[in-house]
Amino acid sequence: MESYLRIYADGDGESHFEDVPVGYSEIDFVPPAPPVSMSSFEPADQFGFEVVPPGWHGEWHPAPGRVLAVYLSGEGEIEASDGEVRALSPGTVLVAEDTHGKGHVTRVTGSTEMSVVVVQLPD
Repeated sequence: MESYLRIYADGDGESHFEDVPVGYSEIDFVPPAPPVSMSSFEPADQFGFEVVPPGWHGEWHPAPGRVLAVYLSGEGEIEASDGEVRALSPGTVLVAEDTHGKGHVTRVTGSTEMSVVVVQLPD
């Protein structure tokens, strides 16, 4: 994974997307196994699993707090208040930080439920 998707609110409360590069370093993470490439660790508070049914549509809403979402199955899209729309598909990693302002719209566009791992991040 070269980057992850970030949605954030600017000072006026408008949401925007940013592609954030992921940097890796070779480390001995699980010795005696060989070294692996790993990014830096970020703090997290808790995690859970979300299942969203086909046809679900979330009108404009801010993120409930800083969250990292990893999309496992299903298809959807997320729209920032600046009008940009991004696809949500298996393998998408999103950090949602638009916790104030207009927020974003989220839709399940596929014919199957969308499964997501949600990790709550500290403020």
